Amino acid sequence: MSVNFGTKRLVVGAHYGFRDWLAQRVTAGLMALFTLLVLAQVVFTRGPIGYDTWAGIFAAQWMKVLTFVVIVALLYHVWVGVRDIFMDYIKPVALRLVLQIFSIVWLVGCAGWAIQVLWRL
Repeated sequence: MSVNFGTKRLVVGAHYGFRDWLAQRVTAGLMALFTLLVLAQVVFTRGPIGYDTWAGIFAAQWMKVLTFVVIVALLYHVWVGVRDIFMDYIKPVALRLVLQIFSIVWLVGCAGWAIQVLWRL
């Protein structure tokens, strides 16, 4: 008989735990650093902050790339969280699959929209 509790617990499954935990922390850290960078640019900007100032902050190519990397990190952060919620609380497999597919399509659409906003395609 196998023991499935305490220190002798049999661990089975996809082993997503640590990788997802680490991904959540890394993406959250990246988003926090980006937020501080943008806040610093806003705080140290002289004069009124209008459209021109915001457009100027995001005009440099490196800032567009960094912003897109942070958006991808945000989308992955959201996907890990939503997927975990679905796996924990949505028991019917078909419903869970439909919700996961909808979430993936929605997040890919958000990524496409971000590309359009950043590079005005």
